[in-house]
Amino acid sequence: MSASPRPAEAARPMLDTDVLDTDVLIAGGGPCGLMLANELGRRGIRCLLVDAKPGTAFNPQANATQARTMEHFRRLGFAHEIRSLGLPADHPTDIAYFTRYAGHQLARISLPTAAEAVVKIKSMTGSWSAAELPHRVSQKFVEQVMRRHAQAWPSNDVCYGWTLDRFSDDGASVSATVRPTDGGPAQAVRARFLVGADGARSFVRHALGIEWGGVTGIQREFMGGKMFAVYLRAPSFLSALRHPKAWMYVAVNHQRRAFMASVDGVSEYAFHAALRPGEDADAWTEADARRVFAEAVGAELPIEILSMGTWLAGHALVAQRMQQGRVFIAGDAAHLFTPTGGLGYNTAIEDAVNLAWKLASVIRGHAPLALLDSYEAERKPLAARNTGYARRFADSVGLFAAKPELDADSAEGDAARQLASRHLDEHARLEFNIPGVTFGGRYDGSPIIVGDGAALPPDEPNHYTATASPGGRPPHAWLDDGRSLYDLFHGEWTLLALGPDAPPTAAFEAAAQARAVDLRVVRLPQPSLRELYEAPLALIRPDQIVAWRGTNAADAADVLAQVVGARQRS
Repeated sequence: MSASPRPAEAARPMLDTDVLDTDVLIAGGGPCGLMLANELGRRGIRCLLVDAKPGTAFNPQANATQARTMEHFRRLGFAHEIRSLGLPADHPTDIAYFTRYAGHQLARISLPTAAEAVVKIKSMTGSWSAAELPHRVSQKFVEQVMRRHAQAWPSNDVCYGWTLDRFSDDGASVSATVRPTDGGPAQAVRARFLVGADGARSFVRHALGIEWGGVTGIQREFMGGKMFAVYLRAPSFLSALRHPKAWMYVAVNHQRRAFMASVDGVSEYAFHAALRPGEDADAWTEADARRVFAEAVGAELPIEILSMGTWLAGHALVAQRMQQGRVFIAGDAAHLFTPTGGLGYNTAIEDAVNLAWKLASVIRGHAPLALLDSYEAERKPLAARNTGYARRFADSVGLFAAKPELDADSAEGDAARQLASRHLDEHARLEFNIPGVTFGGRYDGSPIIVGDGAALPPDEPNHYTATASPGGRPPHAWLDDGRSLYDLFHGEWTLLALGPDAPPTAAFEAAAQARAVDLRVVRLPQPSLRELYEAPLALIRPDQIVAWRGTNAADAADVLAQVVGARQRS
C-alpha cells in the first residue's frame, strides 16, 4: 500500500547521527531523481536524495513533456498541475520555421494549446488514443512540482545543496559520504541501493568505470557541435514577428542557425544558436549574445540576459552498463541525446518509473534481488532506440544546407524558400508528431515479460498501432462514463478481466497473495475492451506495461513468478 503524503515543506535537515540509514540513496535532483523519489515515496520506501545545486533548475533546459510522461504524471496525480504551468492555456504550441524571426516564414506545424489538449484527447483515436497529450513546459517548472510532491512523502529526505562525496558497495549495502556543497561536516550514509541520476558528467558512472557506447562528436550545420544558449527576456519580440506567434521558433539562414522556445508565453525565451567554425562562445560577452540574437531575429531588439553558456550537440550515447551490484545509473548519467524530439528528459522519466517499482518490490521482500537485473535488460535497448531516433531527427534538420539565397527578395530567393519549405514541413512532422516514439517503446526479450509471440506492428516514429502483446504500453480507451481506462489501473499490479464472459481470476489472486504481490482485479464487461486487448485477461505492471495476457488463469503461479523475477524463462 502507498504511504500517505505529508504537506509540502522545506527539505528536512540531515540527521546528526554517525550513520544515516536509508533504503535508496539518490544522487541527482533533476527530473529523473525527483521522479524516482516520488515513485519510492508513494510506496513508503525510505530514500535520501542529494543534489549539489542549491535548488531545482533556474535555466529552462528541456521544454517538451511527451504524452507518455504526462500519463505517468497523471498516474502520480499531478499531470493537471504540470499542464497549468508554462505557457498560458490559450497560447499556441506551434513549431514555426523562419529565415529569421522577423523575416520569411518557411514552415509551421500547428498543435493544440494546453486548454485544447484536455478536450481534444477525449475524442482522439488511432495513434493518439491516450490519457494525455504532450505539454510544452520548461523543465524548470516541472522540477518545482516534482520536488514539492517528493518532499511531501514522509519516507523521503530531499536535500539540495548536498554532494555525494564517495561510495562503496560491499555486496550487502552501499556505504557513502555526503557533504554540504558550501562546506561543513560530512554525513555518513548506509543505503541498500544507490542510484546515480547525476547527469551527463555523472560522478557515479565515472566512479564505476562505466564507458559510453554509441557515437558522439557528430558535426552538422545545426544540432551538431557546440551550441550557445541564452535565457533571456525580450518583451518586444512578438511585435517584431510578421507571422502568428508560436511555441518554438527556428531560424534557418546561412548566417546563423538557431532555435528558441517560449518559456512563459510573454517575454521569456530559451534561445540556442549554432556556432560557426572558429567561434569561441565560451569567451563571449553579453554584447556577443545580443549580436547573435539579432542575427537570428533579423532585427536589433532590447533584451535582458538572465543566463548564458555553451553546450554540445551531436551525442547519441548509451552507457555500456546501467547497473553494477547495488548501484544503478539512470537519466543523463546513462544516456546522452542531441535534444531533437525532446527525448532525453522523457527517457529519463521512464528510467525512474521502470526502476522504482523493482527496487520497492525487492526492498519489501516481495521479489528476489534478481528482479533488478531486468532494469538494464529493459532500459538499455530503449535508450539505444531513442538516441537513434533523436539522431535521425537531428540529421533531418541539421544536415539541411541553409543557402545564402534564403534571405534574398528575388526569384532565386523564392525558389530557395520553396525548397526549404518543403523540406522543413516534412521535417516538422517527422520530429514533432511522434506517437510511435512516445508510445511504441517495448521490452520484448525481457526476462520478466511473458511474451506471446504475436506479430508486432512496425516501430515507426510518426505512427503508433496499439497492441496488448506483452512488453509494451497497454492499449488505451476512454470508458463510457468519461474516465480513462488508465485511471482504473491499480497503483501496483492490475489484472484486467475483460468482456462479458471473462474467465475466473481466483488463481491469480491466490498466487499474488502467496507472493505478497499487491494485485487488484479490474473487471470491465465491455466487449470492445476484450477486442482491443485480443484476450480476456491482461496483467499490467506497476509501470503500466503489459506483463502477460491470456485466455485463462491456469498458469497464474508460474506467470507471477516470472514477472517478479523469481523464475527465469525456459
